[in-house]
Amino acid sequence: MTPSLALARAPRARRSWRKASVLPGFPLALGVTLTWLSLIFLIPLSALILRPWELGPAGIWAVVTDPRVLAALRISFGSAALAALVNAGLGLLIAWVLVRHPFPGRRLVDALVDLPFALPTAVAGIALTAIYAPNGPLGQPLSALGIQVAYTPLGIILALIFVGLPFVVRTVQPVLEDLSKDVEEAALTLGATPPQTAWRVVMPAVAPALLTGVGLAFARAAGEYGSVIFIAGNMPLRSEIAPLLIVIKLEQFDYAGAAAVGLAMLVLSFTGLLILNSVQGVLASRGRA
Repeated sequence: MTPSLALARAPRARRSWRKASVLPGFPLALGVTLTWLSLIFLIPLSALILRPWELGPAGIWAVVTDPRVLAALRISFGSAALAALVNAGLGLLIAWVLVRHPFPGRRLVDALVDLPFALPTAVAGIALTAIYAPNGPLGQPLSALGIQVAYTPLGIILALIFVGLPFVVRTVQPVLEDLSKDVEEAALTLGATPPQTAWRVVMPAVAPALLTGVGLAFARAAGEYGSVIFIAGNMPLRSEIAPLLIVIKLEQFDYAGAAAVGLAMLVLSFTGLLILNSVQGVLASRGRA
């Protein structure tokens, strides 16, 4: 075969290779994808968006701006944001220790990180309440110091840290495993201090994954119900979360009002995730530059 003929056939060979796939054709795959997304996501989401409009714009505004609803939204999203920030540092530290420091029992600790995934959230809430109640093994000495955890917003944050921590650890851990130690050693050889190496070498590589984990932890915490309901105390205007308020409205057959609160949570959650994704995009573009 002459070189010119080989070059002429190369693009055709590449095109035929691109068409080969273990998945069905594009129209069928796209149809299955859209159908599945519609059944599990788009249709319920559309119902959530449309149901509150039974009240009209004024009715929706009256529900969302009710002092009790505003307090519940503030507690839910404020606690979720604080828990996500705590999990950012704690999850990064745990992932670093599991990846870079072999120690006896590391596999056991690595398995325990996934415990909040497997443990029913109600069981986690009961356990945390029993431990941090005023007469509990940890709550009693804390109460003696004037720190009450259970039945306060602090207990809500503690429960949200518990359920959100695995998201950060499991998102950051693979990135640290792929990050070569040679880069850190080269930075130290060139005179960088350990803090400088961590901030200028490790963090730029880990930051996008860390933000992804924080976003997942925030999204999970914002709508968390089972692990919070027992330790929160559920006092209106003080420790009542928005998901509980939705359940209360459903029990009162106020479906439109419950959907209005859910719509407010949807907008706030989407706004928070959009901000995190924007920051992540900026960091990724700087890393490529």
